[in-house]
Amino acid sequence: MNTDYLDPINSLNMPEMADMTFAMDFLLRAKEGVRNLSVALTESASPDVRALLRNHLKQGIAMHQEITELMIRKKWFHPYELNEQYQLDQLSAKNTVMIGQMNLFPDDTSRKGMFDRIPDEHIGGHKA
Repeated sequence: MNTDYLDPINSLNMPEMADMTFAMDFLLRAKEGVRNLSVALTESASPDVRALLRNHLKQGIAMHQEITELMIRKKWFHPYELNEQYQLDQLSAKNTVMIGQMNLFPDDTSRKGMFDRIPDEHIGGHKA
């Protein structure tokens, strides 16, 4: 296992994995929105508010479906093929463990050298 976070080999397939992660996060957020709108709809009394929430709920469900279809088409999500989904989840867990074992915060966390000058240098540096 390569735990050197600066090794370029660790960035192999990174754009694809990042897209998959963002899509999964988006899917979960859409699902959460549908759930929250459903609860709000059952607790509102005003017909105008209920109509507004119902419209947003329909849009949320449509968005969730659209994201799901995109993820299935890209083979990032396998809701009907559990073996495929299991293998994908295992790969994700392996990558998560590998990232967790990396020394992402080396002992020297000084940011000196990243900036062309020290912050607040123009006002004496130590007054901020």
